[in-house]
Amino acid sequence: MKYRRLGKTGLKVSEISLGSYLTYGQVNGEETARSCIRRAMELGINSFDTADVYGNKFNCTGSAEAVLGKILQEYPRDSYVLATKIGYPTTPGVNGGGLSRKHVREACEASLRRLGTDYVDILYLHLYDEETPVEETMEALELLVRQGKVLYTGISNWPGEAVRQANTYADRRGLTRLSVVQPPYNMFQRETEKAVFPLCREQNMGAAVYFPLAQGILAGRYTSVNDLPKDSRAANQTAGQVIQAVGCLTEENLRKVQKMTKLAKEAGMEMAQLALAWILRNPEVSTVLTGASRISQLECNVKASGIALEPALLDEIEQILAQ
Repeated sequence: MKYRRLGKTGLKVSEISLGSYLTYGQVNGEETARSCIRRAMELGINSFDTADVYGNKFNCTGSAEAVLGKILQEYPRDSYVLATKIGYPTTPGVNGGGLSRKHVREACEASLRRLGTDYVDILYLHLYDEETPVEETMEALELLVRQGKVLYTGISNWPGEAVRQANTYADRRGLTRLSVVQPPYNMFQRETEKAVFPLCREQNMGAAVYFPLAQGILAGRYTSVNDLPKDSRAANQTAGQVIQAVGCLTEENLRKVQKMTKLAKEAGMEMAQLALAWILRNPEVSTVLTGASRISQLECNVKASGIALEPALLDEIEQILAQ
């Protein structure tokens, strides 16, 4: 496993992270999560990602955090980097969501309780709140940092200008800057290359990208939208709805994956490894957030770390994607 700095900070994270979106606390049970996390540790993964709205087992907000926190307590706290996200509504009432000083504090405290830890390494703001001044949110984050409950801060789904405003305010007031952004990025969703990576360079931030395999499509498991494996995410009622919403599962994209799978085999790789290595070619990427419901998936994904794709292979990939 190779490691990279989180943006310009001193924190080092594994190139491959293990996330819990649509997996732990929702689609898969605790034992599956435990076996995957145990293997992840053995393979050198030190970065784990979750959110307070991941998992809805028994309609319980934070079930993914609860499962992840319970299992990670079996390991020394200094052996892993733990990230969670707040901002979406998690409690009833007009203040049950957003990025006000009140909700930021209360949501962070609730996440810490579910995770069973005194602090999180990274706290992401999961959405942009147009009704709350950026200055108020940054002051709320700073209080959590000074209390030792949060070490680094980041954002997901924020417009670039709001990020600039937040970091400018932080610099002027001597507050903790936002260190990392979490955008979707894969071979079929490339808006990040124009919208986010330049912002990362400008603001000295890292990128922790999600949907790297386009919800499993770039793993090469699917041959047709009309013939989905019964044990796949796409065939799962909950996960399948998300995959359909993302919009990458099309016959056209599946034909492209079949062509790229041949390229991967010729280069001695699995399709998933090719897709992940293609993302890691970007220096702005600090880590790639992957999900795993089976150890075999995890072991495959980890092998992408450290792979350098030849320019000729990158050109062939571009030609296929442009078709």
